[in-house]
Amino acid sequence: MKSVKYLLSDVRIPEHWYNIAADLPGLEPLLHPGTGQPATVDDLTGIMPKEVAEQELSTEREIEIPDEVRQIYAQWRPSPLFRARRLEEKLGTPARIYYKYEGGSPAGSHKPSTAVPQAFYNKAAGIRRLATETGAGQWGSSLALAGALFDLEVKVFMVRVSYHQKPQRRALMHAYGATCLPSPSTETEIGRKILDGDPDCPGSLGIATSEALELAMNDPGTNYAGGSVLNNVVLHQTVIGQEAMAQLDMAEDYPDIVIGCAGGGSNLGGLAFPFLGQQLRGGQAVRVIAAEPEACPTLTRGRVAYDFGDTGGFTPLMKMHTLGHSFVPPAIHAGGLRYHGISPLVSRALDEGLMEARAVPQTACFEAGLAFARSEGIVPAPESTHAVRVAVDEALRCREEGRSQVILFGLSGHGHFDLAAYERHLAGELTDDGFDADAVDRSLAQLPVPGGAEG
Repeated sequence: MKSVKYLLSDVRIPEHWYNIAADLPGLEPLLHPGTGQPATVDDLTGIMPKEVAEQELSTEREIEIPDEVRQIYAQWRPSPLFRARRLEEKLGTPARIYYKYEGGSPAGSHKPSTAVPQAFYNKAAGIRRLATETGAGQWGSSLALAGALFDLEVKVFMVRVSYHQKPQRRALMHAYGATCLPSPSTETEIGRKILDGDPDCPGSLGIATSEALELAMNDPGTNYAGGSVLNNVVLHQTVIGQEAMAQLDMAEDYPDIVIGCAGGGSNLGGLAFPFLGQQLRGGQAVRVIAAEPEACPTLTRGRVAYDFGDTGGFTPLMKMHTLGHSFVPPAIHAGGLRYHGISPLVSRALDEGLMEARAVPQTACFEAGLAFARSEGIVPAPESTHAVRVAVDEALRCREEGRSQVILFGLSGHGHFDLAAYERHLAGELTDDGFDADAVDRSLAQLPVPGGAEG
C-alpha cells in the first residue's frame, strides 16, 4: 500500500457512466402496468425524454456523459476520497477505512450527479417544468439546483413528515427557485384521496412519487424526474464508484468490503456497481453490504415481486424487493431511506449473492454518526449514518479477528440541515421504531398482478 495524504481527488471525471445491466444478463424487464408486457422507450417518453428512456432500458456497458454535464460536474467532481485514520485509531482496528464524500456538491449530497443530466436532457427536449418527489430533501434540493442551472421550473412534493422535520431543505429548494409542497397535498387527485382517508398522513416517498407523476402525466410541458430506484438514476451515480476505483488505485489499495446506505439504491449502486462489474468480468471480488433502516427493511424483510414504484400505481411494474407500494414507513429521520421498494438492479445483485443486506436501528446509527463527526470532523446525513454504522461494526469485527481488511463506504451527504435530529438524539428523545410486520402484510396483500389487476 502506498503512503498517501488524507485527500485523494486528483483523478479525472469519468467520461462514461457504467451500466451493470451489461454484466447481469437476464434481468427481468419493466412491465407496462396496463398490458403486463415489457415496457418500451415509447411507453416511457410520456414522462421522460427519449435519451433518458433509452438509458432506462439500455444493456450497453458504457454510456457517454455529455460534455455539458461533465463541465457542471467539474464544480465538485471528482469528489474526495478520504482515509479515516482518526476513526481507525479511535476504534483500535487494523482495518483501513476509506470513505467517498459526496457532501461537497452545491446541494450537499450525491444527488446532483443524476439531477444535472436529467435536467440537461429535459431542457434539450423542450420541456419547461420538472416534477418530482423527495424524502429528506436531498433529491429535491438537487433537482432544484439543476433546474436553476438549465432554466427549468421545478415542483417538488416533499414527504410531509420530512417537510416539517427539515425546514432548511425546503428553504434551499425555494432559494434555487423551485416550489416545494408537503405530500400528500391537495394539488393532486391522489393526494386529496389520501388526505380524505387520513388527514394526518405523514406521507411516504411512494405517495409523493404518485403526486409528481400525476402532474407530469396531465401536462405535456412537464416531465417526471426520479431521484433513485430507476436504472437511469443508478447509471448516472456510477461516477462515484469509478472515481473511487481510480483514487484507490493511486493509494495502491483495493476494498475487501464496500458499504452504502440503501433506500432507493442509487447511492449504493453508484458506489458498488463499478467494483461489482469488475468482479463479474473476472476481477477481484468484493463484499458489498447494503445498510438499511430497521424500521423500513426492504431488502432484509421485503418480498421479491413485481410492484409499482409509487402508491397510486402510475409507474411501470418493477421486479424488486418490496414492502408493498401502499406501505407507509415510520417517521424516522433518515427520510431518504423511507421507501417501500428498491432499485431492481440492486435487488438482482442481492438475489445473485453479489451483495448482502443489514438492517440497523436509528439510535445506533446516530451514535455512529456522532463518533464519526468527532473523529473525522464531518457530521453525516442521517441516511449516511447507516453506512457509517455498518462500517464501524465491520472495523470492530476486524479488531476482534485481528484481520487487516480494507473497508470503503459511501458518505452520501452532510447533516448540516439535520442538526435538530442530532440534538434530539443527544437529549435522549429519539427512539427506534420497530418493524411493523402487520402493516407490511397488509401492503403485500395488495401487490399488483402483472397485467394491471390488483392482487
